[in-house]
Amino acid sequence: MKKTLPFILSLFLLNTILFADSTADKIRLQNQNVIKMAASDMSKQLPQKVDDYTQLVKIEAKEQTLAYTFEINTGAKSDEAVIKEDKSRMKKAVTIGICNSSKRFLQSGIDISYIYTSAVSKRMLFQFDVNKKDCDYMD
Repeated sequence: MKKTLPFILSLFLLNTILFADSTADKIRLQNQNVIKMAASDMSKQLPQKVDDYTQLVKIEAKEQTLAYTFEINTGAKSDEAVIKEDKSRMKKAVTIGICNSSKRFLQSGIDISYIYTSAVSKRMLFQFDVNKKDCDYMD
């Protein structure tokens, strides 16, 4: 009896761990399906003008991340100038915007990525990756 109880408790613990892994895998697969469907559905309305300089051109599913690609018309500014001058200025505003507009995705464990490219050179200028933890301070 003394040996049986620890054995049974060990089996119970092992079962609990395996079930948790199975549940996490199911949630991960479910999130991937949600991301694929969302990307497919939202892509139907692209390209979409955001403002005078920015256009949303692509939305795609990447594992546990919903990635949005924007093209920026930098005008006479060089890519280097945009990267140097605009990245830090935009980071906070973009993060706050993502936290507000994508709250349900983030709360479900889906990350959001905003990728900005030059409309002229097609070069990636910067990328902002946001997950639930980045928005916790806002709740």
